[in-house]
Parts: sequence; structure tokens; C-alpha cells
Amino acid sequence: MSIFEAGMMVCFGISWPIAAYKTYKSKCVGGKSIYFSYLILLGYIFGILHKIIYNMDFVFILYLLNTLFLIIDMCLWYKYKDNK
Repeated sequence: MSIFEAGMMVCFGISWPIAAYKTYKSKCVGGKSIYFSYLILLGYIFGILHKIIYNMDFVFILYLLNTLFLIIDMCLWYKYKDNK
């Protein structure tokens, strides 16, 4: 387990719920890129696969939580995309 990987995932883990909450409250996605979100989602999928195949540890849970919050934020983007 890498403490640095865990630290990165905690920082992202704090950021995604805040971003989703702000999108929900403002109902506006101006300045957000869904393509960027898909790229981050792909990175999380690679991280999850790495944990499953090579190095299962508690950071796996952080990957799952971050992926969940990212998907929530992406769903909000689609819901409010016409409110730019």
C-alpha cells in the first residue's frame, strides 16, 4: 500500500462530493467538461483493475467511492447540460 496513493485518493474523494453538490445546487454545468470526466473515470477503472489484479488493499475502497461520486457528478452533468 502506498500512502501517497491513498493521500491522492482521499483528496479526490473530498473533491467529487463537493463538485457534485455544487452542480446540484446551481443546476449549471458551465465550464465542466464531460470528456474530462470520462478520462478520469477511465483512470479510476485502470486503478481498480490494478488493485484487483496486482495489489488489493484498502485503497480499492477509495477507488470505488471516488468512482461512485464521479458517476453521480456525471449524471448531474447530463441532467443539467442544457442549463449552461
